[in-house]
Amino acid sequence: MNLDTSFPYQLYLVISEQDCRGKNFLHVAERAILGGVDVIQLREKNLTSDLYLAKAKQLKEITDKYTIPLIINDNLEVAQKVGADGIHVGNRDISPRGIREVWYSPRPLVGYSIENLEQLKNEQIPLSDYLGISPVFNTETKKDTITEWGLRGIVEIRQRTDKPLVAIGNIHIQNARRVIQAGADCLAVVSAICGSEDPEKAAYELKNEILK
Repeated sequence: MNLDTSFPYQLYLVISEQDCRGKNFLHVAERAILGGVDVIQLREKNLTSDLYLAKAKQLKEITDKYTIPLIINDNLEVAQKVGADGIHVGNRDISPRGIREVWYSPRPLVGYSIENLEQLKNEQIPLSDYLGISPVFNTETKKDTITEWGLRGIVEIRQRTDKPLVAIGNIHIQNARRVIQAGADCLAVVSAICGSEDPEKAAYELKNEILK
């Protein structure tokens, strides 16, 4: 694994209250950090900006406590108001270029989801800090994607870019190591931690798979 100093993270938690299945999402986040998660993205698709911001502020208290970067999914207003460390966007959101034009101090981390190989040729790639490979395997938590990349897709993307690759989509303890071996720099998970009865243990076991 080529650990990029600008994106030195290996286990990335994508969290929402719904995905925590009745558990307190702040408790899940904290236990996951203690288990080895080193970056967290808050993804709340169906909230007003005010409610999204309120949750982001609560989560940021925890990420700040452990000096863990907080990434906000899609919502530039919330990301800037909460003082997040970055934002993650896809093809149908504000572009990395659009983000850079209005948010430049302090410089945010910008993640950009890759849904097809043609995207690797566009002008947004150099403006992104990392690329989200989404989904590696089809998943119930995100159904608005186009390509199921599989391990072969990660290999192909790795051959075409030096950008840090964050793989997401039905990644769990049984396939985590193979995803890393295919060329991912970082594993992003939702259900494998949020849906676990013991988020700390789940994170610890996933991190160990990455570090093998």
